[in-house]
Amino acid sequence: MKIAYWCALVLVVIGAVNWGLVGLFQFDLVAALFGPASGLSRLVYSLVGLAGVALAGIAATTQGSHRHAAMPVAAH
Repeated sequence: MKIAYWCALVLVVIGAVNWGLVGLFQFDLVAALFGPASGLSRLVYSLVGLAGVALAGIAATTQGSHRHAAMPVAAH
């Protein structure tokens, strides 16, 4: 599970950087590297999307256990 999490995280960061470049400079790094609408660029986009869905699922299922772990206990 840990390897899958880190792979998904790396893919989501790659997607975030790519979208940042598109928004700021109208430059699509994935398309520049692999060709616009090529099979490989579509694969990268698909993997980034699946990684985002996977991380959203992980966050939804682990939210409660991590949320309270970092909160200090209030003294009464």
